[in-house]
Order: sequence, then C-alpha cells, then structure tokens
Amino acid sequence: MSRRKDRQGRVEPYRLSVTLEDIAYEGGALARHDGKVIFADYGIPGEDAVVEVDRERKGVGIGRVVEVISAAADRVEPPCPYFGACGGCQWQHIRYPRQLELMAHIVREQLRRIGKFEEPPVSLTVGADDPWGYRNHARFSVNREGELGFVVRHSRRFIRIDHCLIMHPWINEALPKLQGKSAGLHQVAIRYGVNTDEVLIHPDLGEIEPSIPSAQRYYHEELAGDRFRISGASFFQTNTPQAEKLIGLVRQRLRIKSDDLLLDAYAGVGTFAVALAPDVRRIIAIEESSAAVDDAMVNISGAPNIQYVKGKVEAILPELTE
Repeated sequence: MSRRKDRQGRVEPYRLSVTLEDIAYEGGALARHDGKVIFADYGIPGEDAVVEVDRERKGVGIGRVVEVISAAADRVEPPCPYFGACGGCQWQHIRYPRQLELMAHIVREQLRRIGKFEEPPVSLTVGADDPWGYRNHARFSVNREGELGFVVRHSRRFIRIDHCLIMHPWINEALPKLQGKSAGLHQVAIRYGVNTDEVLIHPDLGEIEPSIPSAQRYYHEELAGDRFRISGASFFQTNTPQAEKLIGLVRQRLRIKSDDLLLDAYAGVGTFAVALAPDVRRIIAIEESSAAVDDAMVNISGAPNIQYVKGKVEAILPELTE
C-alpha cells in the first residue's frame, strides 16, 4: 500500500505488531513486516512489540515502540524523565552490560556488511565505570522564553531540560541559574574540564548571570597526565575517564617500539600524538580543522618529534613521504 509522505519522509502514523530481530547502527531495533524492513527506536532484539511508524525512507519504515508485548530480560525502567522525548539518549531502557554487547555487535555487523570481513576482529566493549554524570560538553537550545533544553529528535519541538543525568554535575548546577534568563540567545554551549575545573562557555553570559564565567577563548583538560588546550571550535572527547582508558588501550594494542614512526590521522588537538610521543621516534599527525591545529601547536610544544600537517587525510596520505 502506497502512503503519502512529505519531503522529510513523514507519513500518517500507522501501527504494526512485529518481532524485533536485531539492532541497527543508528540504535533502533530492526524488524520485518510483510518483507518490509522496520526500524524501531526504544526496542530490544528478541521482543514482540507494537511499533508506530511515522516515517518512510527508501521503502524502509521508521518509528518507535509504543507497546511491549513480550519484554526482553534486559529491559529496565529508564531513570530519566525526559527519555524518549528529548531525543538524546537511545538506550536507557536497556541494562548497561547488554548495551555494551550491542555496541560490539553493531561494529561487527558494519565490518561484515560494509567492510566485507568474514570474521570481524571486534573486541569486547570497554564499559564506563559510571555511565551517568560523565558528559563534559553540553549544547543547549534556547526557546523564546529564555529556557534551555533540547530539540526533540526528528522534529523542531523544544523540550526544557532542568537536569540531565548524563551531564557532569557542574553543568547541571549551572542550568537553573540560566533557565528563563536566556531569551534572545540561539544556543548555550558549556564545556567543563573534569580534571582541571576550567570551563568554556559561549556566548557571553555576563549580563545574564555574572556568577557563571563565560566567553573564554579556550579551556584546558588533562588526560593521563598530559595537558591540552581546547578551543570552542575544536573537538575533544566528551567522556574524560573513558578517553583516558582509550589512550591506555591504544598504547597497549599498538605494542609500539622506540624506533617506530606513527601516523595519527584525524589527530584533533593532539590527544593521541602527545600521549604516545615519548614512546616512539616520530609521529606525523594530520588534521583538517584550523582551530584544532592551532590548539595542537600549543599542546605539542614539548614534543619535538611530532609533525603536524594541516589538511584532509585522504588528500595528504597519498603524497606523504617520511
């Protein structure tokens, strides 16, 4: 049956009873109905559920679970009152150990389907010690009343957020000081240095809430003993403890030797280059972002064996010589 849809693929919602078979790379569960693939947010493989489909794309139905008929053993009650509405978190309804299994499964399936690996060499997911209160970077939208919140996924609807369970406590403590005072702003971005207690907040909030420092050019964070400058336009890992675990894991798996030459593609502000520089002969780092390269020049000042090359990785690699 053909259904009328708009340019965004939205259709008149309809409901289907399905068995969820797998998990998709965007986080939704996958099912099939009369030969048609259905992606359903907030489901878990193995469940029987009712899915409300409200979008279609290339013959695929996209929607969300609205009723669980037979729940998976790993289904839990989401602790966040905004879950399913704000569009940020996707898996709070799944027990955390099962989330880690599903993450590895998604990577394995992508390598198999797209990379054509017969037996993808995917290790177990390294979980966080605490999956709550970790996020050091928040970007809040602001509505006409000056309230801070998020825009609902797949829509333009705004939802006010007074406390986000995955944000660092410092960010949550700043929220009530800004709620209802930020009219005229488009967004408020807050970044917090977990190991330095420094912040980077844009735009200038001095006239709105003087107690909150803002309009900094950059802030600093420390990872595994190294200090990094990060500007507003530069990417940095949003989970500081996990970033430190990742550095240790990369060092362990590379089995680097003192005479090695390493290539750090998409090097950012130098996170891995700086961490590994003491252990190798030379590192060539490639990064396209001007802001990230500017930060990196500061961050690598104590590591003369790091060479930064600005540009696209795919353009520079073919021309690169030692």
